Amino acid sequence: MNTSATAANRQYATETLESAVIRFCGDSGDGMQLTGGEFTTTSAMYGNDVATFPDFPAEIRAPAGTLPGVSGFQVNFASTEIYTPGDKVDVLIAMNPAGLKTNIADLKGGGILIVNEDAFNNNNLKKAGYASNPLEDESLKEFRLFKIPISRLCEESLAETGMGAKAIGRAKNMYTLGIVYWLFDRSLEPTIKHLTNLFAKKKNQPELAELNIKALKAGYYMGETAEMFQSRYVVPKAKLAPGKYRQISGNEATALGLIAGARLANKTLTYAGYPITPASDILHFLSAYKNYHVKTLQMEDEIAAICAAIGASFTGDIAITASSGPGIALKGEGIGLAVMTELPVVIVNVQRGGPSTGLPTKTEQADLLQAVYGRNSECPCIVIAARSPGDCFDAAVEAVRLAVKYMTPVMLLTDGYIANGAEPWLLPQVGAMKPIEIKHATEFNGHSDDADGEGNNVYLPYLRNENLARPWAIPGTPKLEHRVGGLEKAENTGNVSYDPRNHQRMVDLRQAKVEKVAQDIPPTEIQGESSGDALIIGWGGTYGALHAATERLLKHKQKVGTVHLRHINPLPPDLGDIISRFKHIIVPELNKGQLIRIIRDHFLVDAVGINKVQGKPFLVSELVAEIEGIIAR
Repeated sequence: MNTSATAANRQYATETLESAVIRFCGDSGDGMQLTGGEFTTTSAMYGNDVATFPDFPAEIRAPAGTLPGVSGFQVNFASTEIYTPGDKVDVLIAMNPAGLKTNIADLKGGGILIVNEDAFNNNNLKKAGYASNPLEDESLKEFRLFKIPISRLCEESLAETGMGAKAIGRAKNMYTLGIVYWLFDRSLEPTIKHLTNLFAKKKNQPELAELNIKALKAGYYMGETAEMFQSRYVVPKAKLAPGKYRQISGNEATALGLIAGARLANKTLTYAGYPITPASDILHFLSAYKNYHVKTLQMEDEIAAICAAIGASFTGDIAITASSGPGIALKGEGIGLAVMTELPVVIVNVQRGGPSTGLPTKTEQADLLQAVYGRNSECPCIVIAARSPGDCFDAAVEAVRLAVKYMTPVMLLTDGYIANGAEPWLLPQVGAMKPIEIKHATEFNGHSDDADGEGNNVYLPYLRNENLARPWAIPGTPKLEHRVGGLEKAENTGNVSYDPRNHQRMVDLRQAKVEKVAQDIPPTEIQGESSGDALIIGWGGTYGALHAATERLLKHKQKVGTVHLRHINPLPPDLGDIISRFKHIIVPELNKGQLIRIIRDHFLVDAVGINKVQGKPFLVSELVAEIEGIIAR
């Protein structure tokens, strides 16, 4: 700890931290997502590694002051590489009693607790279920409590603006952000720039930009002058790999990856979707990139969306649709049509809590079996999963590549945790990315004695190449007229066929085509030991928690290794060999055990599951405790 002088010549102790976890929480109308997002952006621009966890209600405006209406945003920022938004919170900002009650259990003992004292009135205390005021009954004595009348101070600071009470009241999140910026020695400039662009330029409301900027500065200087805090905190820049970074969310990375995939293939991207949380942002992001040959269609329902995507694929576009679990269920028959017509379509499933409409804004991994098996009859799909917000970009490119190479649908799984979460993203070297080769059929590819002429004199739309993929002829190509549809096809000719042996042959071929994807899967990377007491197998958005847990287990001298699967159908060809080198096989998932069933089925091993279905990601500490308990059995 050292001491620094402020502009006001006041001396404050300054403590340097390796990392810190801050959570902003309040009503869903208090602007907590914007507040947390701005702190994240500022920290990322400063040079910290960051990981975020936005957690908000499904309702656009949940009942004010109630426990279900609490919106929270957690950010972990560090001077080292980090993988999760953090288990426990160092600083909790509670804008009302409901926010305090739903989040106080996650604050570390001795942690900083900043509350909006003005919101702790009888009405709000009653809504939150408090029998007494926690700010006065000493129930918070284990924390460093700072009671600040944020609403009143914000109003006083903005009294001369001439703005209405409603607008001034809404600015209290910026006043709060200013306090936290001062506490952690952050610059105000990125947020001032954002507020100016948002209100003054995009919305043509410069008075709101001025109001919020004034509130931000007022909060900052309150922290400096009130002599309330004894220390300030500094989290130095992280030593990240060299290159140019930007902050990115999972949904934005998915959208950019899909665009990149289409550009690498030199094709138009057509996206057809129906709005659904938490997948809607993919449509929003894509709609802003018309200049990159992106077409977006908001359809009347999920069935129309998948059918429009199939139609776009038939015409030669890179076809995309996205949804979440309930929407994917509605697309099921359409996905079967894409399998039968053998047309490339990328289906993005941003998983959320279910079943039915379930927990629209909470995360879960419970659609894996739906992705692998959730259609009528024998209907195999390639299934891959992204593991982090930035990784959504690479996974999306991979999905496009596999779909067009094998002429079949690819299901790309993400989830609400990584879709809404954000992290620094190293911009890829576009020139180093491998092009996606597509050769549309333009000539006859088969011979028929019934046709005139010699050599190739017919087009066989279901003749297969070395990857078992059929040719892709764009409608309108001279002489290559052909039919596609949901009825079974005769091998090679594509004519409708009810022949029993042909049906068996085509079912086998469609399955074999998916299994051929294994030839594209690189050797599996193992974090930690290559043999030992326990192999941890994960997939999807649990990557960060599993990576951090494995690091901790290795420090505890546990002989563990971890693999995190990108490809789930088919599985990596070397996974069986890796499994054979460990005593215990442990499969942590945010479901009741879905990957574990696939692992047991494929490798006949007595794998053990760690399962959590609470709409929340794993904590590193709970994973470490569970895994060490399994090893000790």
